[in-house]
Amino acid sequence: MVDRAQALDDFGRAVYTLSAADARLRGRATRVPGALSFPHARALRVLAEIGPLTISQLSGHTETSGAAVTQLVNGLVAAGYVTRERTEQDRRSVVVAITAEGRQRHTVRQRLLADAFEKTLGTLSTEQVVATADVLRQLADLYDQL
Repeated sequence: MVDRAQALDDFGRAVYTLSAADARLRGRATRVPGALSFPHARALRVLAEIGPLTISQLSGHTETSGAAVTQLVNGLVAAGYVTRERTEQDRRSVVVAITAEGRQRHTVRQRLLADAFEKTLGTLSTEQVVATADVLRQLADLYDQL
């Protein structure tokens, strides 16, 4: 039987493994044409679900700094997935909106992700998936405390 300290140590090692896999994923997203990083995908998802947003609003909804969102948007504009337009009410304010191509890319990405989750987590019960999601949120809170 595994004791608590050993289990928590194993959990910590799994977290490091996940972090390393995330870094590899980010690297592939910058090298592979057409690849979409999680931050880019998150921005597209927010825009698809909520609609046009300012950089500041998009920053809040994606839990990303304004400077990082500006870089994300630059990449998404270059790919043709979003547009950036000044508002009539305040010419200093920029609104980001998803394009038809961006919406299609988002839909394909969501389908692939859902299929990958089902393939990887298909043996877990719905309750186990919910519990795992809760653990991941707690882990995100822990990261913010470090």
